[in-house]
Amino acid sequence: MAKIGVIGAGSWGTALSILLHNNGHQVTVWSISQEEVDMLNTTRRHESKLPGVEIPEKICFTTDLEKTMDDKEALVLAVPSPYIRSTSRMMKEFVKEGQVVVNVSKGIEEGTFYTMTDIMEEEMPGIDAAVLSGPSHAEEVSRSLPTTCVVGAHSRQTAEYLQNIFISDVFRVYTSPDMLGIELGGSLKNVIALAAGTADGLGYGDNTKAALITRGIAEISRLGIAMGGKPETFFGLTGIGDLIVTCASVHSRNRKAGYLIGKGYTMEEAMKEVQMVVEGVYSAKAAMGLAKKYQIEMPIVEQVNQVLFEGKKADVAVKELMLRTRKSEAEDSVWA
Repeated sequence: MAKIGVIGAGSWGTALSILLHNNGHQVTVWSISQEEVDMLNTTRRHESKLPGVEIPEKICFTTDLEKTMDDKEALVLAVPSPYIRSTSRMMKEFVKEGQVVVNVSKGIEEGTFYTMTDIMEEEMPGIDAAVLSGPSHAEEVSRSLPTTCVVGAHSRQTAEYLQNIFISDVFRVYTSPDMLGIELGGSLKNVIALAAGTADGLGYGDNTKAALITRGIAEISRLGIAMGGKPETFFGLTGIGDLIVTCASVHSRNRKAGYLIGKGYTMEEAMKEVQMVVEGVYSAKAAMGLAKKYQIEMPIVEQVNQVLFEGKKADVAVKELMLRTRKSEAEDSVWA
């Protein structure tokens, strides 16, 4: 049994807390909101985030960050990506040298183009940072539906340690040294999922969805490989795997926001309707900035940015994608 602190009591933090508790670990969960903590400790439910899911009595919820972090063998940072930096700054006071801190949110910081573990390591020097990611909706993990993820770390020892903590008969975990590829795949797929949801909102069909997923992973892998990620990562769980589930699932907040945009909502209206952080919106500008920095062509990401931030009509964006200059599917292929 390990003592684990979970920083963030949203849907993903709560779902992972249930998983870790079921694995036999002692779990303490922090939230910045006293109202949320009181509700969770009293009702043992998070109806707005995980309706119908019972939270085990032994999971402790608190607003005391020091209590959550003290004497813990691992910390799980589960706040939405826009709050990783501010939360890491609060954690710095209590974190210990060499502390294992695993990020489970997905995003790229606008302006710096930092991944979430980059931010963690900048704000909490000396930690042993890691990342857990993959096709894993909280709604399904909280109900113990079979799920598979990958954990990335700087050392095999840390990766295998976290693998042992998280793995169960319903939650299979692989390991990888490619932390950068894992985080890029997990964040960039949210931008493509906005496009897939928009296509659904416009009333397009399965052909369109398949095209966006396929060409989307081509864009993600082009950029990711240029930045130093491994090709196999983008065609694995945190690349094509996470992209498929986020583009297709009813649980996907990014797909839902895109769907509403396809129905005519503005970006602001769609985010308000979803009532959760739509991380693809925050990653979209960063993705476009990275594409320009590394001189990588990312037409889907470009059109998503124009729809989100420049008022472009979604149907016009799709038409422009369809009418782009004719190309070979694999540019490096050579005719016999």
